[in-house]
Amino acid sequence: MNFTQISKELQAVADPEKAKILSGYFKTGKGEYGEGDIFIGIVVPKIRKVAHQFIDADFETIQELLDSKIHEYRLTALEILVAKYEKTKDEKLKEKIYKFYLKNTKSINNWDLVDLSASYIVGDYLLKRDRGILYKLVKSKNLWERRISIISTHAFIKEGQYEDTFKICEILLGDKHDLIYKATGWMLREVGKRISRPIEMKFLDKHAKKMPRIMLSYAIEHFSNKEKDFYKK
Repeated sequence: MNFTQISKELQAVADPEKAKILSGYFKTGKGEYGEGDIFIGIVVPKIRKVAHQFIDADFETIQELLDSKIHEYRLTALEILVAKYEKTKDEKLKEKIYKFYLKNTKSINNWDLVDLSASYIVGDYLLKRDRGILYKLVKSKNLWERRISIISTHAFIKEGQYEDTFKICEILLGDKHDLIYKATGWMLREVGKRISRPIEMKFLDKHAKKMPRIMLSYAIEHFSNKEKDFYKK
C-alpha cells in the first residue's frame, strides 16, 4: 500500500469534465481562496471508497498524499485519517492521528477538506481533553485554521455541549471572511437544531445586531419567517 497504488486508483476514477466544474466551485482562480488548487474531478463518495480500500496506509504514504498539489489526493489522505481514527480503540493511535493532523494544517486548505475531517478528528479527540488549541487556532492568520477551530466544535454540539462553540463564535464575530461567517452561522444553527432553539436564540439576542449578515442568515435558516424578521430588523 503506497502512494503510487493509491494514485493509480484515484486517476482511474478521475473525470476531466468534473474537474472543470470543481475548479470553479472551489474558487481556484487568481485572487480567490482556492487559488492554484488542482482538481482531477473525483466526487466524495468515490474518494471515500478509495480511502477505505487503503485504510491501512502508513503515515509516510498519507503524508505524500497531503503534500500533493492535487485536491482529491489531500482529501483522500484526510478520509484515510478519519477512517483510521474512527476504527481504532487505541488511544495512542488516536493521539498520533490528532497530532499528525494539526502538523499538516497547511495542507488542509479548502472548506471541504476542513468540514470532512476537523470535527471527526480534532473535535472528537478534544471531547474529554483541554480545548486550548482551538483558541490558538481561532486567532490564526490562516483562514483554514480558524475554520478548523469552529468546525471542530460540531463534535461537542453532538454531545450536547455548546459553550466552546459560543465562545469561539464570539471571537469570530469580527472576522473578515465569508467562509468563516458561513461556518460560524452553521454551528450556531446546529446548536439550535441538536441542543436547544432557545439557547441559540439567547446567543442571537445578544449578538445578532453586530453579526455579519451571512453569519446571521445561516444561523436562522430554519427559523420561522416571523423569527427571521425579528433578528434581521
